[in-house]
Amino acid sequence: STNIGIASVKLPSCMNGYALDRGAKQHFPSFSTFISNVSQKRDTGSQNFSPQFIHPGGRHVRELPPICPDVRQKQRISIDTLPIEAKAPFPSDPVIPLRTKTIKEFQYDVERATASGDWRTVQDFYLTTFDSFLELNAAFKVNNVASFTSDHTIEDSGVNTKFVSTVYDALIHTPPDIQKSVLKGIINMKLAFSYGHDVTAASAVSLQNPQYSSMNTYVIYAHLLRQITALAEADHHFLVHWFKKLSPRRFKALVERLLNFISTRLLPARPEELPPMAKCSWWIPSATKVLALLNAANSISTPPIIPFTDFYNLTLDHIDIMEDYQTWQTHGNSNRFSFCQYPFILSTVTKKAIIQRDSEQQMISMARQSLVDKVSRRQRVDMSLLFLNIKVRRQQLLSDSLDELSRKRADLKKKLKVTFVGEAGLDMGGLTKEWFLLLVRQIFHTDFGMFTYLKDSNCHWFSSWKCDNFSEFRLVGALMGLAVYNSITLDIHFPPCCYKKLLSPPVLPCDQNMPVGVTTLTLDDLQQVMPDLAHGLRELLSYEGNVEEDFCSTFQVFQEELGIIKSYNLRPGGDKIPVTNQNRKEYVQLYIDFLLNKSIYKQFAAFYCGFHSVCASNALLLLRPEEVEILVCGSPELDMNALQKVTQYEGYSKVDPTIRCFWDVVLAFPLELQKKLLHFATGSDRVPVGGMTDLNFKIAKIDVSNDWLPVSHTCFNQICLPPYKSKKEMKQKLTIAISNAEGFGLE
Repeated sequence: STNIGIASVKLPSCMNGYALDRGAKQHFPSFSTFISNVSQKRDTGSQNFSPQFIHPGGRHVRELPPICPDVRQKQRISIDTLPIEAKAPFPSDPVIPLRTKTIKEFQYDVERATASGDWRTVQDFYLTTFDSFLELNAAFKVNNVASFTSDHTIEDSGVNTKFVSTVYDALIHTPPDIQKSVLKGIINMKLAFSYGHDVTAASAVSLQNPQYSSMNTYVIYAHLLRQITALAEADHHFLVHWFKKLSPRRFKALVERLLNFISTRLLPARPEELPPMAKCSWWIPSATKVLALLNAANSISTPPIIPFTDFYNLTLDHIDIMEDYQTWQTHGNSNRFSFCQYPFILSTVTKKAIIQRDSEQQMISMARQSLVDKVSRRQRVDMSLLFLNIKVRRQQLLSDSLDELSRKRADLKKKLKVTFVGEAGLDMGGLTKEWFLLLVRQIFHTDFGMFTYLKDSNCHWFSSWKCDNFSEFRLVGALMGLAVYNSITLDIHFPPCCYKKLLSPPVLPCDQNMPVGVTTLTLDDLQQVMPDLAHGLRELLSYEGNVEEDFCSTFQVFQEELGIIKSYNLRPGGDKIPVTNQNRKEYVQLYIDFLLNKSIYKQFAAFYCGFHSVCASNALLLLRPEEVEILVCGSPELDMNALQKVTQYEGYSKVDPTIRCFWDVVLAFPLELQKKLLHFATGSDRVPVGGMTDLNFKIAKIDVSNDWLPVSHTCFNQICLPPYKSKKEMKQKLTIAISNAEGFGLE
């Protein structure tokens, strides 16, 4: 017998025959290993998997051949091919009941029942359908003649999904007694559960039941989820591919139902309506693991079925996630559940909080170590040693900054404080923001030569010129790491593939010879950097004529470096290898790899090492490339209406004439002036993770003459406004102030 969490049942004889002659015994990966494998395949762009069948709880398991579309057919062994001594009655598949009801017939039955009030025919259909897994599969089979095994492939579950949707849509509008009978039938199915051919498809069908949106059905829903997680690895593989066939609306409904289930169990509005947490601690892990199957299906779909942000559970933004993070740090992807094992469920806000807290702990640790070192040497303790102190002159901002970062590399993990020489401003956060903003502008200026600005894609890319020293790229990487480490957003424009490379691998490897910042990139990635070239390569791939004669290209490419055209072979002897119809795919892939990986390898490797020298944290393992970009750059989308709603006032109220004038002027500003206003008030023109509500923006009254210009305190995201009387005066003074916002002083 095998413990499946609902009842102990004996494996049917057909399962014993099904495992006949499958090869040597093996240890099989865990559920989380399967999901992580799917994620890795997503990153490499591959959609082929070879997981293995495993029976949960079984002592002896055998390796199966790699899964292929007709795996269920090919794994059958014909009894005629067996030697005489091995011939025995071969266990047959369960007999599938013959169900002939069509969608139109069912819809007609529902319409007639709605009109007459006689629901007996419809009730009989539901009672029969949800009587067993076999009946459930039979009702929704596309082909009622073929056996269940032959109708079952990795790309096609053999289920009429349109009929399933029609039946479930009708169910929620039927009388309560029919809905209760369906739930009763589902309970009986769970109690009679056994491993077999029918279970996987029936589980996929059962999961779509809209009744599980009600908290009253959560006990039944939880057992279904645990049953799905207990399926074999290969059955999870089938489910992933079947889920991606669902319509976006149905798929999203499944995801939202699971997220609501997790949120309700985590923070129930009426705890008395649910079993005690001690008795159902497996609910959340089971739901999260099923959600992981849906996330895997979404990841291998091109394009994704729904945005990855739809998997975020915002309830987790309101719990102490650090305890979960510490559990994950300690136990990793072991049998001890933590949300960090499934980072797709954590929002960017939650991940930022983890990184922030992790950074603070590292800062405290570094400061404590510095104090201990001073005391142990009996030296005088200076409080400045607790910080990374950067002193720069505005006129030599770039050279001073790079020199300071280079000299104080050992202090990079301390709290950052910036001083502008000759200015009296004290850094409570505002000077740091100003320093980052001005420094980024200079570093990415084309005159500096480290980065090339590409007009077609409106982004910066690494210059491919060769030099003997790439330390400046390392310092730029450290600068970007400092921004993340100190929760500062930067106005930089790297293409998305840059962040993919930055997470390849997500943690700096111990082996210094291991390549870093290299990943498999596609034409879609090149499109975001060099759209014209990507378009030309697409035309090459789709060209129907003779590529060799018409294009006259070889496996040699040319690149301009500091005004000199240089040639590079994509393959050894590439200048003598023509591009043909047969090898053009290889040519395109090698060209992409050359442009985005090989030609800038040393520059990006230095940049990568600089970034990870500051952001050396396992928290980076939780991030997608898109999320790293949001953490580094914030959001460029300004919503001044949202800012108005969350603004706090000191000395004013939101109905004061001065405040009304202020918002009338600001909301009418063009985007460029709105960005300048945000920079004037906060030290950055980017919106942080979490949106405008995270700015804690404040407008305070200052009792001075109306001849004064507005004053800001960027450390506290505050604007001080004199009581201007008219909209014209407000616009004039505010425009002057925000257009000349450099330099700091003390009041």
